[in-house]
Amino acid sequence: MRKNLIVFGLLALVGWVFLCGASLVYAVESDLTGQLTKELGVTDQQAEGGAGAIFKAASKNMSADDFSKVTEAMPWVKSLMNAAPKADSGSSPLGNVSSMLGKKGSSLSSQSDLVDTFSKLGLKSEMISKYLPIVLEYAQSKGGREIAQMLKDALK
Repeated sequence: MRKNLIVFGLLALVGWVFLCGASLVYAVESDLTGQLTKELGVTDQQAEGGAGAIFKAASKNMSADDFSKVTEAMPWVKSLMNAAPKADSGSSPLGNVSSMLGKKGSSLSSQSDLVDTFSKLGLKSEMISKYLPIVLEYAQSKGGREIAQMLKDALK
């Protein structure tokens, strides 16, 4: 009986830790989306998808090690990336040209993907330049100057 109580207690503790962790990630994520909706007048879906698209674009121009530093500092980035609609990479002339350029074209491809994703969210491409400073400032406040600079460099 005592053994069952200990096992039940441990399971309850693990469940509580999991729920608190998920709540914390959601709170941080919704903090960024709240800032985007407030400052830019976009919907929650547009805020999450747009921020996720920016992180996706950055990840394509970063080494796996560098991007893992980003996700270690800001674990909620992955859920934002999942909220972004899938871009139609390579279906546009810009996507085809960037794929022919290889690694040097990855920046072009990322920019093309950003425009496509923002369009799918009902946002004009001009909104990207409004999202970027908010997302980068938020990344700096949560992940530090190094993380923000890595993202900024990847988005050039």
